[in-house]
Amino acid sequence: MLLEQINQPEDLKRLSIEQLEQLAAEIRQFLVEKLSVTGGHLSSNLGVVELTIALHYLFNSPYDKFIFDVGHQSYVHKMFTGRKDKFDTLRKYKGMCGFVKRSESEHDVWEAGHSSTSLSAAMGMAMARDLKGEHNRVIAIIGDGALTGGMALEAMNHIGHEKKNLMVILNDNEMSIAPNVGALHNYLGKIRSDRNYVKVKEEVEYLIKKIPAIGGTLAKTLEKLKDSLKYMVVSGVLFEELGFTYLGPVDGNNLPLMLETLKQAEKVEGPVMVHVLTLKGKGYTPAEKDSHTWHGASPYKIESGQMLKAVGPPMYTEVFSGAIMELASQDERIVAVTPAMPGGSGLMKFAEKFPKRMIDVGIAEQHAATLCAALASEGMKPVYAVYSTFLQRAYDQVVHDICRANLNVIFAIDRAGFVGPDGETHQGVYDIAYLRSIPNMVLMMPKDENELRHMMKTAVDYNDGPIAVRYPRIAGLGVTMEETMRPIPIGTWEVLRAGDSAVVLAVGPMIQVAMEAAEQLAKEGIQLRVVNARFIKPMDEAMLLQLAKENLPIITLEEGSQAGGFGGGVLEFYSSHSLHGLQIKIVGIPDYFVEHGSVPEQRKEVGLTAERVVTEVHALMPRKRQHA
Repeated sequence: MLLEQINQPEDLKRLSIEQLEQLAAEIRQFLVEKLSVTGGHLSSNLGVVELTIALHYLFNSPYDKFIFDVGHQSYVHKMFTGRKDKFDTLRKYKGMCGFVKRSESEHDVWEAGHSSTSLSAAMGMAMARDLKGEHNRVIAIIGDGALTGGMALEAMNHIGHEKKNLMVILNDNEMSIAPNVGALHNYLGKIRSDRNYVKVKEEVEYLIKKIPAIGGTLAKTLEKLKDSLKYMVVSGVLFEELGFTYLGPVDGNNLPLMLETLKQAEKVEGPVMVHVLTLKGKGYTPAEKDSHTWHGASPYKIESGQMLKAVGPPMYTEVFSGAIMELASQDERIVAVTPAMPGGSGLMKFAEKFPKRMIDVGIAEQHAATLCAALASEGMKPVYAVYSTFLQRAYDQVVHDICRANLNVIFAIDRAGFVGPDGETHQGVYDIAYLRSIPNMVLMMPKDENELRHMMKTAVDYNDGPIAVRYPRIAGLGVTMEETMRPIPIGTWEVLRAGDSAVVLAVGPMIQVAMEAAEQLAKEGIQLRVVNARFIKPMDEAMLLQLAKENLPIITLEEGSQAGGFGGGVLEFYSSHSLHGLQIKIVGIPDYFVEHGSVPEQRKEVGLTAERVVTEVHALMPRKRQHA
């Protein structure tokens, strides 16, 4: 097999075009086989095989900079850069990352788990290159979905103004994760259907050059004619007007054509946009038919394409989906908003049942937040369904447009806490810290899937400003689901287990950790009180004051950043009431980025375990007795 001979980019350059095409088939077989065991981003990587081969065949990584937007489509790049033998560890604890990662290889020059950053990075690298007097190529590979992100459009505007030499490859597969939406997507659709632009443009430019120089007026008229022809044939005019030379669209799964087009692009002075059409999931029939499902695949059977998902209680996302549909049936003001994540956020069924009240804005988290603010200002009840890590991208809009105006926006924050294999770029561990500090915000997290339903009812009934429900990327506990949803009094906690030795204030899934620790401690005669601190903001001040009177040692337990998190809020409360001398220990995620692995492995790494709670109680108890 040819693939066995490829360990570094230089190995590709010895192959013929026919051998490269054979290699493409072997790569697809390799990916399908490996990811059937590990899971991962299959369809996007199957689509970029020829494109990645062409890049490494023609250019010289890492001297030439390949900047993959998001980075989940970099598996073939990893295979060519010495990591082929690490695919058995893909997305596993201490194994190979599912995204581009600078610490893994010198060939990974830029890393990101969020979209639309590659063009800004390319511009920065091109400017640094020119300032240093170097001559390497800078090539950004961005998907059509990511191009709708505001940051990408800001970068395009700057690139077109500065006229730096850099190449942008627009990988157009008509998909981000969900089908793309918006005017830019429709514009790209027009380009896909028109193959004549480059030919017409070249012919007109050739004719103009043949005409003798007979005066500025005629020259200006001819230039206007050339510009008018651009508009007549539609294709690429937007990119041309932004200062790019546009090439395409070309079949990105046709390797000889891909090689020839990139050779042409290399000769262009200034920024060049290469519009490449690829088939997401190419070479594996189940992925070709349903690239949405196969964007991020769990392990599967190769022959049938059947996903090997565990059977058990529903995921929290599914419970949210059912609750929001039920509530929307009762309240016509409810509108669901998502930034290109209708599937991941559990809104596909909502979209089918309430198509007019389902708004997918594309990869545009900032726009989605301000859109929700405006909807709320007009009396609607927008539910912004978004991953915790993606909500970070809209922080200013949450502060300025929603919370400052105290508008009734509901945040359904999925993937809160550790997210497992997606790793550090996707960990939802900062939202407590970045939301808790904003005035007017209410923030809550359920102890189980049944309480999530009640929290959704609480959020819909709340009319005093923004309110957020955060929930994890795990299955529920399998508890009995109450048929009727009921609101929970804002700012109230509940005692789940009585005890007079010490108390744990636990948030969300950490309640199960606290209960397990309480069982262990009970064998020693230590009675640990376990509190469901379901409202992170506002907190249950009456209960906190009562705990101070009892002078109980307190442990706060959260699957979120220890810096600025829930535990810090408890300390702030006692400080503001001049209550000093209490024994308080904050247990959360320490101040570093936790890499990919399973959720249990991630929790163990940072000490979010029952054993850690037991150890902390032991450490606090002698001090408590001594103080007494």
